[in-house]
Amino acid sequence: MNLRRHPVVEEDLKRIASAALPWGDLAGATVLITGANGLVAAYLVEALLQRNEQEPATASKVLALVRDRAKAQARFAAYVDRPDLQFIIQDVCEPLPIREPLHYIIHAASKASPSHFSANPVGTLLPNVLGTYQLLELARRRQTRGFLFLSSGEVYGRFNPPPIQAIAEDQFGALDPLDPRACYGEAKRAGEALCLAWHRQYGVPIRIARLGHTYGPGMDLSDERVFADFVRRIVQREDIVLKSDGSASRPFCYLADATVGLLTVLLKGQGGAAYNLVNDEAVICIKDLATLLAGLFPERGVRVILPEQKGPGSSVHWNPGCPVATNRIRQLGWQPTTSVASGFRRTILTYSQ
Repeated sequence: MNLRRHPVVEEDLKRIASAALPWGDLAGATVLITGANGLVAAYLVEALLQRNEQEPATASKVLALVRDRAKAQARFAAYVDRPDLQFIIQDVCEPLPIREPLHYIIHAASKASPSHFSANPVGTLLPNVLGTYQLLELARRRQTRGFLFLSSGEVYGRFNPPPIQAIAEDQFGALDPLDPRACYGEAKRAGEALCLAWHRQYGVPIRIARLGHTYGPGMDLSDERVFADFVRRIVQREDIVLKSDGSASRPFCYLADATVGLLTVLLKGQGGAAYNLVNDEAVICIKDLATLLAGLFPERGVRVILPEQKGPGSSVHWNPGCPVATNRIRQLGWQPTTSVASGFRRTILTYSQ
């Protein structure tokens, strides 16, 4: 399916490209986006190309770094002949042979699905550490105007006891480096530390966005994350079977809102600063999310099946998570606009042609 031609995606991209941002900063600029086949990075690529269509006076050139040429050509089939899009086929951990002027770097190349943390911990670590080093060196040599590192709320670790107030960007819990998931959280922490080192020592204008649960058109439905599994089951008309009591809650940010947030941090954020990028207005527990999604498409007959309760303490409990503060990014003017119901309806429709 060519997502670019779906009305939902068309509407999303036009909204992103019309956001109140200093687009003039991108006029004539070259923007490198790594991991461009990924969910978030692909929308960034498409949003910039959509902006070029709407306002040629602020047009930029996009360099999309991917490892799989065939996948990129399929994902961006509507754009492959455009002069404002160029593919770079290589691993981000290798030095980049870019000779042309380079003005902005958005580093989004990273494994994000928990299935990779145990199956491919090396592949999870390296893009965030070695890849970040390669890109920071490139930014230093080219004196880029902006460098955006896509990090994660995983950097906050676990709090014991859980915090009473929402977690701000300067608060941290503990991360066990021997935990199987640590290859992701520790890699993101290391990537952030690298960014700050190059900012302080060499003046590289880095900014960090800590993403939470981001969903939307283009999601890999084989992803093990619960919200992707729920969408897959609605699309395939299968019952949703919960593996826990479903009491854990999460903030879910629709992809178009997250894309505007990332561009906001890149173009308006303070150098050397990190920003939480989650929709704290769209917090819902797992059980209620499953019920909501099934109810969005009642004609599909999807049921929500809860685990059997065999006794006290017998159910599987999820990490309850902690609320995250968004004051800092909101001060830049970012405001999420998509509810959980609207966002997931829009997402499911793109898989249901």
